[in-house]
Amino acid sequence: MKKNYTKILISLAGLSLLAVLIYQIPAVNSRLAWRFDVLRIYIKNTINPVGPVPTALPVTPQINTSTPVPTNTAIAQSLPSVTPTSTFAPLPAQVLMSSPPYEKQTPNNCGPATLSMAMHMYGWEGNQTDISNLIKPITGDRNVNPEEMRYYVRTQAGWLNLEYRVGGTIELLKRLLAANYPVMVESVTSLNPADALGPADDLWAAHYLLLTGYDDTKQEFTIQDSYHGPDLTISYTQLEKDWKPFNNLYMVIYFPQYEEEMKTLLASHWDPNLNRQLTLDLTQAAVSEPSADAFDWFNYGNNLTYFARYEEAALAFDKAREIGLPLRMFRYQFTPFLAYFHSGRNDDLLALANYARGITEMSEEAWLWYGYGLYRKGDNAGALKAWQKADSINPNFFEDQARKAMQLVQ
Repeated sequence: MKKNYTKILISLAGLSLLAVLIYQIPAVNSRLAWRFDVLRIYIKNTINPVGPVPTALPVTPQINTSTPVPTNTAIAQSLPSVTPTSTFAPLPAQVLMSSPPYEKQTPNNCGPATLSMAMHMYGWEGNQTDISNLIKPITGDRNVNPEEMRYYVRTQAGWLNLEYRVGGTIELLKRLLAANYPVMVESVTSLNPADALGPADDLWAAHYLLLTGYDDTKQEFTIQDSYHGPDLTISYTQLEKDWKPFNNLYMVIYFPQYEEEMKTLLASHWDPNLNRQLTLDLTQAAVSEPSADAFDWFNYGNNLTYFARYEEAALAFDKAREIGLPLRMFRYQFTPFLAYFHSGRNDDLLALANYARGITEMSEEAWLWYGYGLYRKGDNAGALKAWQKADSINPNFFEDQARKAMQLVQ
């Protein structure tokens, strides 16, 4: 009996060692590591749920919803006069571009996968791994910002350019597609229940889509969806709903020699400051309506922050939090941290950054702003650890923002 017991122990030890060795194989590790991470987070949130997005601490100022005037002097001085949008020829009822080679995203990699498919339509020959190795080197990092995607295109494929704007419309998307420009948009998707953070997860997540066609008779776009599949369709109405939480952000790639054509297509929205001013006007009107929802207020805060109207922006974000935001909102959106920091509301900055860390531990942006909150509080040692964590997640983060922050306490 003792010999049998010993053999069983040896066999189990051998199997365990074999499992560890197999797990070290890159192909196996890439498939299983994120699953273990999801399971760990699920168990943690089952025992200690993170709860809903915290509401703001009490403040006394009131939100000014009068006609917005930029307070950032440099931007205000460079802001062109608002001119009527160019008159365009009627668009065709249908447009369908040739689909790029489909690229199924690896875990947490919809941004690089979508960008890869878009770049393939311009003759690029890389893949999503080439992109993520630079702008998202750790699989656990669950977010890629538009600025990072633009950075990749401009530094790694200089024969192309990428611009992004906010305040997009269905008509503008169709205009770009009709001119043979595929468009990337940031929108909402529903996650697979297997990816839940915990029992109370709303399964709401940000997702990039590549639009490659439209059909007015069916009122739908053709999309390349790195999560769900190639050549799918989404209705105009559904896209508008899913697009709204991200300020109707869109990205378009083009050859630099055709920049004049892009200026014509974007019209008043080509100038980034005027684009923001026009979008600010729209969101200001939206929050003036009784039907204004949390995303209306959030977008308003985003656009106010662009013009350095931080106190007003912080109050707009307060309102969005009061109405209620999705669990993962601060996995993808970080402008509130900037607004709270510059409006001197450090306790709100810390509370929100701490919540974001609880939702997504591997978020360099959350750790960066958490560090700034600790620094403002006088906790230099804590700030340094937070910035070191941000740097470990993404050493290339926004041209080493975390390392620049560390110089404050070193």
